[in-house]
Amino acid sequence: MATVKNKANGKRSPVRKWSAKVTETSNALDLKNNVFELSDPKKIAVSLKHSAENSERKKSTPFRSAMSMLTFYINRAGKNLDTSQKKVLEKAKDELRKAFGRNPVHGRA
Repeated sequence: MATVKNKANGKRSPVRKWSAKVTETSNALDLKNNVFELSDPKKIAVSLKHSAENSERKKSTPFRSAMSMLTFYINRAGKNLDTSQKKVLEKAKDELRKAFGRNPVHGRA
């Protein structure tokens, strides 16, 4: 386990994984396992849409819940996310918009 040095007392303590806790315990979505590892953006979007529409844990609209979870995952993975998978996840945002009958964002690289 990784540790971090406390500036106040100089002792080392375990790094807290706040993002994992958010994913597990927040009122977000009940997601299919490994959904963000799929290689097809459309399959990711369909799975997120299904989860958002059927989840009892969400507090917002299904679209907002699904898009928030996708964005959260992309941001949480950060520099550790493989470039090709990041592209898949970014394309999944447009597929998610389409799945909910919204216009995809144009002009994005």
